[in-house]
Amino acid sequence: MMLHAPSKRRPAIENVEGGVDVVLATSIGNGEDLGPAVRHAFESGKPETLVHQLRNFAKKKEIEIEELCKLHYEDFIVAVDELRGVLVDADELKSLLSNENLRLQGVATGSLLNLEELLELYSIKKNVSEAMKTLKVRTFYHAVKILDLIEKDYIQNTPLRAFKKVIEKQIPTLKKHIEKKVCSEFNDWLVHIRSAAREIGQLAIGQASAARQREEEKRSRQREAIEQSRFGVVGDSLYSLDIELIDDDSVLEFDLTPVYRAHHIHTCLGFKAKFHEYYYKNRLMQLNLDLQISSAQAFLESHQPFFAQIAGFFIVENRVLRTAGELLSESQVETLWETAIGKMTAVLENQFSRTDTTSHLLLIKDFVTLLSATLSRHGYRAAPLIQVLNSSRDKYHDLLISECRKQIRDILASDDFEQMVIKKEYEYNMNVLSFQLQSSDTVPAFPYVAPFSSSVPDSCRIVRSFIEDSVSYLSYGGPINFYDVVKKYLDKLMIEVLNAALLSMIHTGNIGVSQAMQIAANIAVLECTCDMFLCQAARLCSVPLRLVKRPNAGLAAKAVFKASQNAAYTALMHLIDSKLDDHLALLNNINWIADDSTENPNEYANELVVFLDNLISTAQQILSLEAVYKIGIGALSHISDSIVVAFLSDNLKRFTLSAVVGIGNDVRVLESFAEESFQNSGLIDLNKDRSFKDCLIESRQLVNLLLSNQPENFMNPVIREKNYGALDYKKVANVCEKFKDAPDRLFGSLSRGNAKQDARKKSMDMLKRRLKDFKLPKLWKLILRFHPRSFKRPISSSAFMPTTIINPPSWHRPRLAMSKTRRPIFQISASLTIYMSDHVDQLLLVTVSL
Repeated sequence: MMLHAPSKRRPAIENVEGGVDVVLATSIGNGEDLGPAVRHAFESGKPETLVHQLRNFAKKKEIEIEELCKLHYEDFIVAVDELRGVLVDADELKSLLSNENLRLQGVATGSLLNLEELLELYSIKKNVSEAMKTLKVRTFYHAVKILDLIEKDYIQNTPLRAFKKVIEKQIPTLKKHIEKKVCSEFNDWLVHIRSAAREIGQLAIGQASAARQREEEKRSRQREAIEQSRFGVVGDSLYSLDIELIDDDSVLEFDLTPVYRAHHIHTCLGFKAKFHEYYYKNRLMQLNLDLQISSAQAFLESHQPFFAQIAGFFIVENRVLRTAGELLSESQVETLWETAIGKMTAVLENQFSRTDTTSHLLLIKDFVTLLSATLSRHGYRAAPLIQVLNSSRDKYHDLLISECRKQIRDILASDDFEQMVIKKEYEYNMNVLSFQLQSSDTVPAFPYVAPFSSSVPDSCRIVRSFIEDSVSYLSYGGPINFYDVVKKYLDKLMIEVLNAALLSMIHTGNIGVSQAMQIAANIAVLECTCDMFLCQAARLCSVPLRLVKRPNAGLAAKAVFKASQNAAYTALMHLIDSKLDDHLALLNNINWIADDSTENPNEYANELVVFLDNLISTAQQILSLEAVYKIGIGALSHISDSIVVAFLSDNLKRFTLSAVVGIGNDVRVLESFAEESFQNSGLIDLNKDRSFKDCLIESRQLVNLLLSNQPENFMNPVIREKNYGALDYKKVANVCEKFKDAPDRLFGSLSRGNAKQDARKKSMDMLKRRLKDFKLPKLWKLILRFHPRSFKRPISSSAFMPTTIINPPSWHRPRLAMSKTRRPIFQISASLTIYMSDHVDQLLLVTVSL
């Protein structure tokens, strides 16, 4: 058994090695890294096994290669033989092509020689044609040269006298003939150049327009670069070097050869001065014809051909001045230009005075600025044209503002002044984002109810168009820095048109509370757009935004809109008070002499709560918290005042305790609503000293006083300051006179009454009596009348507020009243005496009981 043990274990080892060989072969076949396997073999101390496996794998691959080679050996031999045959065929084809090429070259050599001769003949023919043409053109020049030579050299040496006389006689005739022919050609040129002048001018003005467009694009790139540099982003594509070599003379091609020829021949003939005068007179006549305006066609349609014709004329004259020697002088060109500029300015002033459409003025102005730029490039002084445009600046903007006024008036007339409902995203982009009216950067869910009405984005579109039109008119020809001018007219539009139209809607329009509230909200939104419009104007005028955002650099319209908001709120409060008065009119339906009270509030109170709830909720949607606070304070204060006024009304002769209890219930309902709405609306975050509930304090204190068991405590300064500080003496006196709780019956003293009611009645009677004795206005008049010198400074009636009345002290006896510290001023009655302290600014009123 021991001898066979190793033989039993070998298959297992071989299987393991076989498995390792398969794994190794797979790794090598997949191109995997064998480094980890080699490292593992050396670390485990068995590299021989790995080497053995690699050798086995190499032997297997060698065997596979040998078998493959044996299998395809014959195919390899056949392929090599075929390749050798292809090489032999290629050499044969190459030699064949070489022979054919040589044969073709031999045949084509003669044809090539013939072709070269033909091209040379064509060149000779072209040169001969040009020479003949040149000879024809220069015939008069050679004739003049020959005549000159005959006169100077040959006529004197002529032996035959008769022939000499004939020649002398014919020379002037020939010169006149030559002059006549040259003048004929020159006259043809005059006709041609006048007809071509318009095209020349249009082409030159088109070049000026293209140059302007390039300048605008360059400025746009500069603005973009400046804006990106502010945020630290600089793009390489924003900076580029444009090199454009434009030869104006090569672009504006027109032939002056007839002029040069005529000038030279006339000079040779000795008629130089005559030709100069002839040229100037004819060109002046043509200019006068060009300066005539046809009345059969509107100036808007004829102004471009008119100005293009003049531009072409002076471009030609500038070329003649520079290239034709002494044919024209600078003074003559200046005279022509003065004639033209005077006529053009007169025409422009006349047409501008008759034009009443901004678009027509803008079209004419734009073309005139191009004309000015074109003529300036050719050396002419075009400043008078620019001055005409500047003088019409105010008229243009007045017309533009007038058009905007009409558009805004129509927009406001068609607006229902309800919140704008936006249903689609493109509408949101067009009406909100384009004017930066969004309240947040996130796109809201649709439909979106905006805090403004439809007239706001429509008005913003008009203002934006106004800015663009204003910049378009002031650009290219006006002042270099015209931002201040645009700002001035923008302020004028915003204040005198938009703001005035809104105020007119508020003061003269037949609008309700919700509409007035929406107008106030619209004004607040338009106030916020002032900065956006100013930035737009700055961008169009190429003014850095940092200059616009400086303090005190904004539009004056912003402060005007702020003031208009206050006017809108005032008008809104008047409308709200009017609506409240309609509901408060139901106070007249209250039974003021009811014997029985109820716990339910009166009808008007419920209607007031409903109206106020709707008012506050609507205001929260479109107005700021500050505005909501003002509206709530004003409405509740008006309600409280109206309740007090109801007690003071002359129509109310008497009221009972039950009526006061009913009014108390009404005030309680209003107080509950005021407190709840003040907290729920977020107004508590404003940290105001006065809440909605505080607005009802006067009516609440008056009701509390009338329901008090001891109303005479009102005369106690401490209690009054604490519980009745909002009440006025005179009002309390008038109200208390009407308060008669006990029924007036015959022999009322015999009826049995409630002791508690009797005590309240006695206290109320005491209050009435004490208030009746305290006559503030009469007392003040008497003091000033009898002792005017007792006061070193005026004392207002506030010095006689009830808080200065105190209970009689122990020193009210007559002997103490004449003491050094206090002296009597005037005794009104037996129950009231006025004392003055030694300090004249302290006045003490002492009540002396009988």
